[in-house]
Amino acid sequence: MNFDFVIHAFWDLVVTGLTQGSIYALVALGYTLVYGVLRLINFAHSEVFMVGTFTAFLVWSWLGLGLDSKVPALVVVLGYIAIAAVAAALASGGTALVLELVAYRPLRRRNAPSLIFLISAIGASLALMEAVGLAVHRQQRNIPVLVQPKAVFHLFDATVYNLQIAIVVSALVMMFALDTFINRTRLGLGVRAVAQDQQTALLMGVNRDRVIMLVFLLGGLMAGFAAVLYDVKTGVTTYDVGFNLGIAAFAAAVLGGIGNLRGALLGGLLLGVVESFGAGLFGNGWRNVVVFVVLVLVLLFRPTGLLGESLGRARV
Repeated sequence: MNFDFVIHAFWDLVVTGLTQGSIYALVALGYTLVYGVLRLINFAHSEVFMVGTFTAFLVWSWLGLGLDSKVPALVVVLGYIAIAAVAAALASGGTALVLELVAYRPLRRRNAPSLIFLISAIGASLALMEAVGLAVHRQQRNIPVLVQPKAVFHLFDATVYNLQIAIVVSALVMMFALDTFINRTRLGLGVRAVAQDQQTALLMGVNRDRVIMLVFLLGGLMAGFAAVLYDVKTGVTTYDVGFNLGIAAFAAAVLGGIGNLRGALLGGLLLGVVESFGAGLFGNGWRNVVVFVVLVLVLLFRPTGLLGESLGRARV
């Protein structure tokens, strides 16, 4: 265990963790939205994120960006990222809608037990991952450099770069927009009504199927935006990229209190920091182990999450 490194790189690990945690938080929103309404853990959501990463890669390839391309001007970079973000969000959102229509709605109409939904979610996840794996011949795709790292300011002894700021700020803006939509709009009121009491919401004229489609779409849109941030940050994507990241995002949702949007934000940021310190202490090879250990500990000692909501009474 490298305690000296953790002590000397404390603030660097915090900044790195917050950056990664912002991506976890965006993906965690999909888990928490669906659970808040359906009490369903949509394990295929990790592949919804994966579709977004490949969509962004294809868009940039179509725009002529390659690994040997020079870093374009800032205005052009923002345009490339914006185009990819819209395309990835639409692709991920569309994938999430197809999952709801094909994998979950038929089961819901037959009043299938919860275990069947879980099996269907796992099956859909594996089917999507393997389909994309076959399409790309199980080879990774390298993302062209769009943002040249540049130091912006120092946080104590840590250097904060432009890309880190952009990722954290973008994620916070998207999460604030989603929170505002759910809590301040008529459609959001419908989501909260169905999450609270489906039968009463139906009696009040709320279209449950439309609300369920909406939460899948919103979760997919957030995953698509997260996918673009991930591509720009890591510079690579693979057909199984959603597996470990999806587990981490699910752990973040549980950590914050699954079914609570602000809990997803809190859980994602905290998990990113914990993972960063775990990697610094034990080595990068233990990064995923730290995530699993955190998930197990939360389920053992705080199954309601940090915000204290009961899993049986969680609300969007």
